[in-house]
Amino acid sequence: MTSSLDSAIEILANSQRLLVFTGAGISTESGIPDFRGPEGVWTKVDPADFTIQRFMASSDHRERDWERRFSSGVTDAAPNAAHFAVADLVQNGPAIGVVTQNIDGLHHAAGLDPTEVVELHGSSRVAECVECAIVESIDEVRARWQAGERDLRCPSCQGIVKPGVVLFGEALPAAEVARANSMAAVADAVLVIGSTLSVYPAAFVPLDVVSAGNPMIIVNLGPTDHDQLATTVVEASAGEAVPAIAAALSS
Repeated sequence: MTSSLDSAIEILANSQRLLVFTGAGISTESGIPDFRGPEGVWTKVDPADFTIQRFMASSDHRERDWERRFSSGVTDAAPNAAHFAVADLVQNGPAIGVVTQNIDGLHHAAGLDPTEVVELHGSSRVAECVECAIVESIDEVRARWQAGERDLRCPSCQGIVKPGVVLFGEALPAAEVARANSMAAVADAVLVIGSTLSVYPAAFVPLDVVSAGNPMIIVNLGPTDHDQLATTVVEASAGEAVPAIAAALSS
C-alpha cells in the first residue's frame, strides 16, 4: 500500500479544489455494514423490501421498516478516524466539500457543517412527512415509536412519516443533486473513499470530475467498477489510508 499511498498524496498535493466522494466503506469501521460486500446488508435482507411503493402501501410494512431501522444501530454509530480525517481535509486542507452516498450522518457528527456535505441518498438522522414535507429529528420519531405509536403520522397534517432516506423507487433530492454537480464542476481532483462506484446516478459525480480531465484517487478494500479510470488506487481501509492523506495535505 505504501507506494500507492505515497503516489496518491503526491497527486493530491497539487489539488486546490478537491472533491471527496464517500460510500459505505468509510463507515464499516464505525460498525455499520456495507451493502454489497460478502457480509453486506443485501445478503441478509431483500432490497425489494425497501421500495417506496411497499412502504406507502401497508401500515404493517411501515411498522416492520421502522422496527428494523430503530434496531439497526445506525443512528447510534460514531464517526471513525476516516470521518475525522475527511473533516480535516475540508476545514484545513484543499477539499471543497464532501458528496456522500451514506445515510448515517457521520460526516456531520465528525464536525462538518451541512453546507460542506451533500447527502445524495438522504439521512437516517431525520424523518419527513410525505404530504407536507415537515422534517423531524429521528430522536423525536423514536420517542413516539417507543411510546407505542406504530403507524407514525405527521403531527401537523397526519400524513405518513417516512425515513429521511431515498428509498428504492424515489428520485434523488434535486437540490442535493444540484449541489453535488456544482462541486464536481469546479473540482480539480476527486478522492473516492469506500465506494465501488456501482450505484447510479451517484457515481456520475466523481466520473464527471474525471471526464473533465482531472485525477481520481480511489481508496477502497476490493475493486471498484472504475479502477481503470483512476490515477491511483489505494487498496486499504479508509481508517488506515485517509488519516495519512489528511495529515500530509492539511499540514
